[in-house]
Amino acid sequence: MPVVRLYYEDMERLIGASRDTIMGRLAMMGADIGKRAEEEHVDVEFFPDRPDLYSAEGVARAMQGFLDIKTGLVEYPIERGPIVLQVEESVKSVRPIIGCAVVRGLSFKSEAIESLMGLQEDLHWGPGRNRRKVAIGVHDLSRVTPPFRYFGEDPARKFVPLDFSEEMSMKDIIIRHPKGQGYGHILKGCDRFPLIVDSKDQVLSFPPIINGQLTSVTEETEDLFIDVTGTDGMVHKALNIVVTSLAERGGRIESVLVKRSEGDFISPNLQPSAWTVEAAEANRLIGFDLTAQELAECLERMRFGARAEGGTVRVLVPAYRADIMHSWDIFEDAAKAYGFDRLEARLPRTVTVGRAHPTEVRKVEIREVMAGLGYLETMPFTLTNEKVHFQWMRRSPQRAGAVAVRHPISELHTILRTSLLSSLLEIFAMNQHHPLPQRIFAAGDVVVEKKTRMHLAAASIDSGANFSEIRSAVDAVLRELAITAEIVPSQDGALLPGRGGDLLAGGRRIGCFGELHPLVLKSFGLEQPAVGLELEWGEL
Repeated sequence: MPVVRLYYEDMERLIGASRDTIMGRLAMMGADIGKRAEEEHVDVEFFPDRPDLYSAEGVARAMQGFLDIKTGLVEYPIERGPIVLQVEESVKSVRPIIGCAVVRGLSFKSEAIESLMGLQEDLHWGPGRNRRKVAIGVHDLSRVTPPFRYFGEDPARKFVPLDFSEEMSMKDIIIRHPKGQGYGHILKGCDRFPLIVDSKDQVLSFPPIINGQLTSVTEETEDLFIDVTGTDGMVHKALNIVVTSLAERGGRIESVLVKRSEGDFISPNLQPSAWTVEAAEANRLIGFDLTAQELAECLERMRFGARAEGGTVRVLVPAYRADIMHSWDIFEDAAKAYGFDRLEARLPRTVTVGRAHPTEVRKVEIREVMAGLGYLETMPFTLTNEKVHFQWMRRSPQRAGAVAVRHPISELHTILRTSLLSSLLEIFAMNQHHPLPQRIFAAGDVVVEKKTRMHLAAASIDSGANFSEIRSAVDAVLRELAITAEIVPSQDGALLPGRGGDLLAGGRRIGCFGELHPLVLKSFGLEQPAVGLELEWGEL
C-alpha cells in the first residue's frame, strides 16, 4: 500500500492544528501509522482506494474536515489560460488520452517537492497500473514556450532525458535509461513514440517513460505545466488529484485548451458529480441511526457537499475523489466521520454452537500428512497474474478458466488463482537466501470457471530433487487420504517431458506431479532442480 511521509511542521501549517491533535485522530480516518523513525516526520500507510490521500496536501485537506476546521466541498477556481496543446492523429493509436493544466504561484520547499514526487509515483503505481494506464509529467513552465504539441514521433528523435547530461534517441532511452528499462515494454510494438514539445520543438516529455531534463522542477520553480497521458478516463481523475493538491499549497489553477480532431475541450474539469442517497439505506448498511441532516453533516466532515432533503441527501462528490463509484462508498465515508468508536457493542441476538466445517476437518488431515512428510505449510495469496500463473508455468490461459479481477489495483494481482503450484515456486524464488532443501505445501481454494475448488500443492527444491522423491510423496498422500487414482504420463507444460504424471479418478484429471521444466525454473529465477505435485481433493 502507498506510504506517505508527513512532516509534522508542514502538516501543522497545512491543517492548522497541533501535532498531537493530528496524530490522535489520523488513524480514525483510515490510516495505518508506522514507526516514528525521526522526530521530524511520520510514515503513514493508506489504502490504495484513496489516491487523493497519496500526498501531504491531500491528507491535510481531509484532516481539516475530519477535525471540523474546514468542512464541506472545497471549490477550486480555475482561471482561463492562454496555453494551447495540439493533439495530432499520429499519437492516437499509441497513447490517445491526454489531460493537462497549469498551476502558477507556487513556492516550493523540499517537503513540497518530495510530496509532489511521491504523489506522482504512487499514482503511477496504483491507478496508473505502473504507468500503463496513467503517466504524469510535471514541468517548469518558465523554461519552455507554448503552444505545445502532442504527437507520435520517430524513435530516432534525440533529446536529453531527465537526470542525464547527454542526448539520447528515444530508442536508446528505452534500452539504456533506467526508466526506459522499467517501462519500455508499454510501447513494445509501436513504430512511433508519444512526445510533447513546445513551439521551439524543445522536448517536455516522452510519456510514459521520462521527462526532458530541460523542464526539471527545482526549489526555484514557481509555475508548473502538468501533462497526464494514458488509455482511459483515469487520466483526468489523476490530473484532478495533482492540481488540487498543488492548489492546497497556494497554487492558482489555470486551464489549457486541448485541440483535437474529435473536438476541443478545456482541461482540467473540476466540476463535482451529483448523487442522491437515502438516509435509511445508510443506516441499514452501517448500523447507525442517523437522520438525513446528521448524515449530511457527517459527509461534510469528509469534504463532500451535502444537503438534506426529507429522507434523502443530495451529495456533491469532489472531482479529486476517484474512489466513489457507488452510494456505499459514500456511506463508508459517513461512517468514518460519525466514528467507528461510537458504535455500541451488542451481543448477538441468536445463540449458536459452532462446529468445524467438513472442509476444515479434511485440511487438518492434510496438514498432518504433509507435516509428517517433512513439508512446511505456507498460505499464498489468492490473487495472482497471468504472467506468473500461465506464461512462466508454460500453461495455456485459454483452457484454464481463470476469473479476472475487474478493477485490479496492481498488475501483480489480476486474476484469481486456478492452481497453487506457481505460488509455491514464487515462495522458493523469494527464499533463495535460505539453505536447501526446502519443502513446502499449501492447501486452499482455487477458482476455475467461477467455481471454487479445494487443492493441495507441494514442492521441493534441492540439488538432488527428482521424480522418485515426488512420486513417493504422491503415493503417501494418496494412501493416507484414502484416494484412489490412476497415474498416466502427463502433457502438462510445467513438467519435464517423461518426468511427470497425471492423476486420474473416474476418468477425470484431478492432479499432476513430477519434475519442473527447466524453463519454468528459469522464469522464476531458480537455479536448483525442483519437483512438485498438485491435487484436487475437495470432491474426493
